[in-house]
Amino acid sequence: MQVELLHSLADLPDFDWRAWSNDNPFISPAFLRAMENTGCASEDTGWQPCHLILYDQRRQPAGFMPMYLKTHSQGEFVFDMAWARAFSQYGLEYYPKLLCAAPFSPVTGPRLIGRNAQARRVLAQAAIEVARRLKVSSIHVLFPEQDDLAVLRESGYMVRESVQFHWNNADYADFDAFLASLTYDKRKKIRQEARKVAQADITFEYKRGKQITAEDLSFFFSCYCNTYYERGRQPYLSEAFFSQLLQHAPDSLLLVIAQRQGAPVACAMNMIGNNKMYGRYWGAHEYIPGLHFETCYMQGIRYCIAHGIALFEGGAQGEHKLSRGLLPQATYSAHWIARPEFADAIHRFLDEETVHVQAYLDELHEHSPFRKQDSTQVRPAPPLPE
Repeated sequence: MQVELLHSLADLPDFDWRAWSNDNPFISPAFLRAMENTGCASEDTGWQPCHLILYDQRRQPAGFMPMYLKTHSQGEFVFDMAWARAFSQYGLEYYPKLLCAAPFSPVTGPRLIGRNAQARRVLAQAAIEVARRLKVSSIHVLFPEQDDLAVLRESGYMVRESVQFHWNNADYADFDAFLASLTYDKRKKIRQEARKVAQADITFEYKRGKQITAEDLSFFFSCYCNTYYERGRQPYLSEAFFSQLLQHAPDSLLLVIAQRQGAPVACAMNMIGNNKMYGRYWGAHEYIPGLHFETCYMQGIRYCIAHGIALFEGGAQGEHKLSRGLLPQATYSAHWIARPEFADAIHRFLDEETVHVQAYLDELHEHSPFRKQDSTQVRPAPPLPE
């Protein structure tokens, strides 16, 4: 097998790796190409494409690893700024670094995308050789699936643990059946929030794929930008990116549009693939009590129940999601550090951090929003052994 670096997916027009990536929408050719074609993931934004392509002896693609040469740590959702400061204190450069991830997306999915286990092992090891050749400080693989995580461990990467909140569909007959599985106080709170939104004369409309018009997308984008502007920041993604994604992967997009008397006031965009829905972007043009939670979480759960979608990932962080029925779930990242002395220090830090994360998960599970007799909610599997 032979591994090559690819600095633009435009140079590889015929390689479609969706069959090897479980239809994950954030690793699809449409998503990654839209990131590059619109300049959202580019050298100018500090996300220079540096993908690994694996070829077999017949010169047929056998694997793919989406990687970027990063000059900062923005848009990653796994925070390593303290590591960068430590390098700087010793007069060393932390950036650039290599990052394997779905850009700007804290979503678990395939990272070593190969047609078999051997191809995935080759990719994990080849990334280290590329890092050495490029003389970068480190490699960071964000939100890999468990199978990839095991390969990365075997290849010498250190594993970091964090927490997200996910909702699992226990084959609920309807939304009321879901509410009935919650404790009384959580059920009451959700209903109170929904009542406030309804009293504000808000109704909701779902639009998926080709139902989404250019006007709908433009309104969504204005909401998305407003979320960043309210925090004094510039949005990472452009309207052209969303337009390309709608054009080339329409069924992956779902808009939840909040309306008052037919006029849109807020919008959430979710992405769908492999029987999972991912809450991604949200924004509003006016503040209405309870609207954020109703639009982003409750309406998403309603849609999943109505359409038999198994899992709803609510995005990064957020203890407030627990009371809405989203349970804590361990997520992971894998890291390779070139300098042994820093690798040893970071390894010790990660060992200590994992203890605290596990304790945090234990505490969160003690405050489950579900009734104790509800046995449908299963605690996630523990991390893989060292």
